[in-house]
Amino acid sequence: MVDAEKRLLANALEDVDNQFFVLLSDSCVPLHSFDYVYNYLMGTNVSFIDWTTWQWKWFAVTRRHALLILADNLYYKKFKLYCKPAEGRNCIADEHYLPTLFNMVDPGGIANWSITHVDWSEGKWHPRSYNAADVTYNLLKNLTAIDENFHVTSDDKKLVMQKPCLWNGSKRPCYLFARKFNPEALENLLEQFTSYTSV
Repeated sequence: MVDAEKRLLANALEDVDNQFFVLLSDSCVPLHSFDYVYNYLMGTNVSFIDWTTWQWKWFAVTRRHALLILADNLYYKKFKLYCKPAEGRNCIADEHYLPTLFNMVDPGGIANWSITHVDWSEGKWHPRSYNAADVTYNLLKNLTAIDENFHVTSDDKKLVMQKPCLWNGSKRPCYLFARKFNPEALENLLEQFTSYTSV
């Protein structure tokens, strides 16, 4: 997966006008208008990479950081060699490589949250999936109103840590996208988006 991400970034970097790079899945949906998302990303110089437990591989990186990802061989080689799931360890390269890389080379250059909301509240190996019946005005309103990031520590204490999402020093909504929406939710999403406007 990391190889695929690097190839995607390499191709996207060929266009010099591309300044921000967002990795999403086919089950992600935007929570705001194009203009809002564009201004949110282009108005800051940090990348959005979450390094905590139960976070996923979805990232948004600046052009400078995309170039850094492509240039890195030191950490990338180590992850290719040693980061493999095995008994007694849980290292998954596409989930751990980028957070590790940026915590080593530019920890101040990342906002420690993802701009893609993922609901892990069910405590399973996979996040919650939204079906058509789940897609309501209130769901979208609640997702776009979240302005604090919650993390559960990976130790035995499982402490809940809470931090505001600071965008250029100001508290702002955390999420521009959300997942995991099933294909049958599409009609309801389109219906809600036509009547829903976000700031």
